[in-house]
Order: sequence, then C-alpha cells, then structure tokens
Amino acid sequence: MKFTKMHGCGNDYIYVNCLEEVVEEPERTAVFVSDRHFGIGSDGLILIHPSQVADFRMAMYNADGSEGKMCGNGVRCIAKYVYDYGLTDKEQIAIETLGGMKYLNLTVEDGKVVQVKVDMGAPILETEKIPVRLGGNRCVNEPLTVSGKEYRITAVSMGNPHAVVFVEDTDSLALDVIGPEFEHHEAFPDRINTEFVQVLNRKEVNMRVWERGSGETLACGTGTCATVVACVLNGLTDNEITVHLLGGDLLLNYDREGDRVWMTGPAAVVCDGEISLPW
Repeated sequence: MKFTKMHGCGNDYIYVNCLEEVVEEPERTAVFVSDRHFGIGSDGLILIHPSQVADFRMAMYNADGSEGKMCGNGVRCIAKYVYDYGLTDKEQIAIETLGGMKYLNLTVEDGKVVQVKVDMGAPILETEKIPVRLGGNRCVNEPLTVSGKEYRITAVSMGNPHAVVFVEDTDSLALDVIGPEFEHHEAFPDRINTEFVQVLNRKEVNMRVWERGSGETLACGTGTCATVVACVLNGLTDNEITVHLLGGDLLLNYDREGDRVWMTGPAAVVCDGEISLPW
C-alpha cells in the first residue's frame, strides 16, 4: 500500500490516495499503521476518495480503528495533498466528510500549499445532537463530576462531539489519567473528545486535547473550533483567537451572525512510502 504521512500542527495521519489504491480493511489497517513501534506511527488513517457531490471525500479512522466523522487538521492536509500531488489545480475546493461538507481556501506559494483556511460550518449546541446527557437543551458551563472532582463543561459538536473544560494551567494536567475518564463517562453516550483550555487573554488560549480513540494528540482542528465557540459562549475571549497547541498554533474565528467557524492553519508532508500489510 502506497501512503503519505502528513501532519497539521503535529496531528499526524497516514494518507492513502484511494483514487488509485484500494484499502479493503480500513479499521484493521488504521490500527496497524498507527502503531508507533510496529507500524508507521500516526494518530490514525485518512483515505482520500472520489466524491459524487464534492471535489473529494474524506474517510478517517482513529488509531484504535474506530471511524471518525471529521478531522480539522486532516481535512487541511487533504487539501495540500490533492493540490501538491496534482489531483486538482483549484485553490478553492469542497471535501465531503461524515461531519458535513467542508469548504477550503488554499494559500499556494511556489506551487505548494502552505496554509489552508477552512469553513468548518455551524457548531451544533443542542445536547441531543452532540450527544451529551448534561444540562438542558444546551450544555454551557454545566457541572460534571469526574473521578470525584467537579469540572465545568461546555459541549459543542463540530461534526464530532467535544467537551471543553477551562482550567488554570494546561501544563500540569495528568491528561493520561483524566482523559480516559472523560472519554468514557456516562454523560457522553458516543464517547467524547475533551479540550482542556487555559485562557491567556481575550485573543489567546492554550489547549491540550484528549481525542476519543487516539488519546492525547499534539493538535485537534475540530477541538480548536469547539474551543473558540465555548470561549465566546462563556464570555471569556473575543470571537477571533489564536489557539496554542503542543504542535503549533491555529487561528480560529467564530462568526456568530453567520453561524460559522473558520479555521486557518498549516499542513505539511512528512514522507511518502510503501508498506506491506501482514494480511
């Protein structure tokens, strides 16, 4: 199987061009290639398919083999892949995902994509649609007890579910301990991605993320979108902020009047390769 390893702010995936390749067991393949000792090493597997309704279609699988609906860093990397590898010459493209249609504007320098701005669509705030068993119709700053400690939760879906938790210091978090407790909490019937956010000022925040099915990752695009929405809903920041992640920075804008979230950030190629799957 031919592949390309790419990352957006350190959130790395294995990408396969399914216009040319066939991946018959994507769940099993995702587990194998994601292993950082026996495979290639990644946060998951992303397949680039043809689409009947868009320029391309994205299918993503977490490191544990579970299928995800959307990945913000991943969709930016797809935009870079399809342009840099000659699958399109358009600088504005649409990508079909299980989390909805995403529209991307590509910044090209010397024939290569260096940055991508994504219309991530409208945030979903209704608790039943996220889903979350907390609060009423919306879950904004609601108390949740996890492992005997009370946290305040703001729940947002960007095509996949997120719980945003504001903390005083992201550096001191034992994320490997509390992350799984949030992910598998009974309040989240489909499991949850959890963002732990430290507000620095009206325009900047620090964020660490525990992603369902993958654990802590260096960045999460949809998580930063959920974060800017949660920040605005709680009155903590302006509608445009820079989110500092372990793997780099993303620029987010929550257009409340248009009910859209915009994400701007980099995408990078690590390497191309070919791997033999054991089966």
